[in-house]
Amino acid sequence: MSEQELTFWDHLDELRKVLLRILVVVVAFSIVTFACKDTLFSILLAPREPGFILYRLLGQLASTLSLPALRPEEVHVELISTQLTSQFMIHMSTSFYAALLLASPYIIYQCFRFIAPALYTHERKYALRVLLSSFLLFFTGILLCYFLIFPLSLRFLATYKVVEEIRLLFTLSSYMNTFITLSLLLGLLFEIPVLSWLLAKLGLLTAAYMTRYRRHAIVLILTVAAIITPTTDLFSLALVSLPVYGLYEVSITIVKRTKK
Repeated sequence: MSEQELTFWDHLDELRKVLLRILVVVVAFSIVTFACKDTLFSILLAPREPGFILYRLLGQLASTLSLPALRPEEVHVELISTQLTSQFMIHMSTSFYAALLLASPYIIYQCFRFIAPALYTHERKYALRVLLSSFLLFFTGILLCYFLIFPLSLRFLATYKVVEEIRLLFTLSSYMNTFITLSLLLGLLFEIPVLSWLLAKLGLLTAAYMTRYRRHAIVLILTVAAIITPTTDLFSLALVSLPVYGLYEVSITIVKRTKK
């Protein structure tokens, strides 16, 4: 049966097959990530260790520039578990999230295969570019969070005290929830170019508008960066805000070249 002859129920059956294939792949990856517990959590818990790559790079930078203020203090973040089932549930959920991330290229491929027959040739090119760009930008945001933003936020929150008498102990669930939330926020924030392109294609956004309100965007970016990284130094704020501002400028260029 050709694509033109497919009925609504035929399309629904094709969608069911796509979802089933995606489910099988995600479950398979979940089993693998669940079995690789030591590797998975050694990666995710690495930012709490003094030897994490960011802290070593900051130490080398402080020595090279003779700026002791850049050298991070050695902080040990102790994690605890306060509920009987919390570690197992965190292991399950973290394995699932990792499986989703690993399977995302296959998920994008299956989604594109499903919608491609309904699109014209030029629309297929646009759809493929949007899907690939969205994935790459989202993954870049996650990497930035892991190597830069989350470690800086963790060190600040792990040493912040209302009064000195308070002993700081953090639960594993709090650590993982904070990491996943920040990763999701950064991933979505890095979708600015794709969102700008879509709005420009719909005629809802222009380069002139983005240029006119550039100062407002800078204030908003600094505000979001300050919320994401609750640190008190300008260096950490700049490390977060500059890449996002760079994406905003890239978005202006993309919008200029976009036709409705």
